[in-house]
Amino acid sequence: MPAAGGFGFGPFLLDPRAKRLTRDGADVPIAPRPFILLHALVSRAGETLGKDPLIQAAWPDVIVGDNNLEQAISQLRRLLDATQPHRYIETVPRRGYRFVAPVTRVTTRASDAVLRELVAPWRALVEGRAAIESLDRHKLPSARSALERALASHPDDATLRVALANVCVLQFETTRAEASPDRDALGHAAGHAREACRLDPDYGEAWATLGFVLERTSERAEALVALERSVRLEPDNWRHTLRLSAGSWGERRLRAARRTLALMPGLALAHGLAATVYVARHLFAEAGREIEAGLAAASIAGASRFSAVALYWLEGLLCLARGDDERALGWLERELAEEARGHLYSRECCANAWYAVGAVHLRQGDHPRARSAFAEAVARVPGHAMAQAGVMLIERGERYEVPAAAAADVDVAMARAVRLVAEGDSPGAARLVASALAVAPDGNAGWLLPLDPLLGVSRAPDAWAPALAALRMRAV
Repeated sequence: MPAAGGFGFGPFLLDPRAKRLTRDGADVPIAPRPFILLHALVSRAGETLGKDPLIQAAWPDVIVGDNNLEQAISQLRRLLDATQPHRYIETVPRRGYRFVAPVTRVTTRASDAVLRELVAPWRALVEGRAAIESLDRHKLPSARSALERALASHPDDATLRVALANVCVLQFETTRAEASPDRDALGHAAGHAREACRLDPDYGEAWATLGFVLERTSERAEALVALERSVRLEPDNWRHTLRLSAGSWGERRLRAARRTLALMPGLALAHGLAATVYVARHLFAEAGREIEAGLAAASIAGASRFSAVALYWLEGLLCLARGDDERALGWLERELAEEARGHLYSRECCANAWYAVGAVHLRQGDHPRARSAFAEAVARVPGHAMAQAGVMLIERGERYEVPAAAAADVDVAMARAVRLVAEGDSPGAARLVASALAVAPDGNAGWLLPLDPLLGVSRAPDAWAPALAALRMRAV
């Protein structure tokens, strides 16, 4: 087996193969980018390395400025000798940096077992990222176990923490519609994401992950700050702009979705995110164009990250709004067929599709089929307020009681409004929803109001005009 070389300087040993820095035999925690810079400088000790080559080495495929490099060099100096910052790394004015301490080459030979141990964390990282990219909920438990084992031996590796945070938050996502969501997984995600940001403050993926997690914990303002920082650090990373779009609302969501599509054309999810804003603005033609583009892209790509999940459902709702029940049911059936693929969000989307199917059958007077469809929705998402409202319309009739405490929640207010619409009181239903929207936090609450198949907003446009105007103002 070929020998591998390290570099010794002062009390330090730098092992590029193991990505390890030790001082007198003890590990020295060091983030990935500073390690790359140190390796570049040490391997060419005595030479002046320009800023551009150093930036290219530590931030490949990412646009950053000299300030990022200066901060990383300052961090390295403090790490190596806080009392004499320039003992090891010298600044060459207007040219770059030079490693000035004497360096010796150290030759080591690793066994097969050591090599397997060394590569194990990165195999776990690759497999974990593949699970994240696929959004396949079945792959998440094994990915989490592998990443936790890898992190146990590399606790200061920011990339491993980011990957583990992503797997944990996606595990929470698979349960968020349940009566008892996996809050422990969400807590672990937040902890790993924050620690990754501390380990490498210039790591855009760490901030993007933290923003995604904070949005799930309802810390929306802090989430947006983290997401915006990730985009500033790595503006050409489409994953960051996609997460900014998902965590934003209104025009900010649209801008981020457009930027995502400029960086990664054909990403169906980005088209879907843009469509949600247009629906809230009651701009169905624009929403339809986004959905059509997303469906076309997904049919060409054929990959899970380009999945059309949710788009079939939205297209079905648009057909219902036009009064085309037959075409609507066809699109909704296509959404239901996606459930077998195991996509992260397919269960929620199928619950929404079943609710829409139930609304169609209820409107057509077929109560048994409507009841069955609503029951399918509730089986997948027990807290599906609109499906529950549909069931109550069928099963309890005039005995249906509206919970008095539900008005503060937009979703539940819409569910209460279903009964008022059924009684012919569309103005009262609209006032109820408008009141809930007026006190709701900023965000996309109630965005589906214009397309809801039980409320039938389009059948009483005058009555619903104030509520729709309030919804549009929230989506500016």
